[in-house]
Amino acid sequence: MLGVKTKVIEDTGNSVVIQLDGVDRSYANAVRRFCLAEVPSMAIDDVVILENSSVLYDEILAQRLGMVPIRTDLTRYILPEKCDCGSPLGCHKCRVLFVLDAKGKEKVSTVLSGDLVSEDRDVRPVSESIPIVKLAQGQSVKLEAYARLGRGKEHAKWQPATVSVLTEGKTEGSFQLTVESAGGMPARDIVLKAIQLLEEKLKEIGVSVGGATE
Repeated sequence: MLGVKTKVIEDTGNSVVIQLDGVDRSYANAVRRFCLAEVPSMAIDDVVILENSSVLYDEILAQRLGMVPIRTDLTRYILPEKCDCGSPLGCHKCRVLFVLDAKGKEKVSTVLSGDLVSEDRDVRPVSESIPIVKLAQGQSVKLEAYARLGRGKEHAKWQPATVSVLTEGKTEGSFQLTVESAGGMPARDIVLKAIQLLEEKLKEIGVSVGGATE
């Protein structure tokens, strides 16, 4: 990785502090930005409303579903633009289907993220207690929601990290990067993926520049 050395200072799972040695500030800051904008994560993007008699408009309901953090496995799913399925709703390689079928009870009840049923039990909301909508007796919500990989530069719902802070290290060419995950994947994995993606981008630029000067 272009001579960069990484050392984990603190790792709690959802938060990590990593020391980067042997780099300049521009590189370290690029890693920070990649953590927020370039590392893919899973989020609900397409919602098919089959029935909705709740107080929320369809658009608001879909927006709330999109902001529910989803557990992400980058080894099993690929970005839609890299998939050969050609389907607007994707396939088993690039999307996960969630189904919600909730009905109001005698007392007003709250539909939670845990009520979303995923076709992949490993890809699910990071918490089962996120409120989605309240239903009174006689009201109901029935829908299909499709989650896919995306990047934070497209929309905030795809940002895998909520915090990414860069500070000076104790020696020259040393920086500490603090990253807090939104819960979809371990913070350490976000940083390592960011470094990998940055290295790939730098290699592409190197090849492009090299070819232009030939």
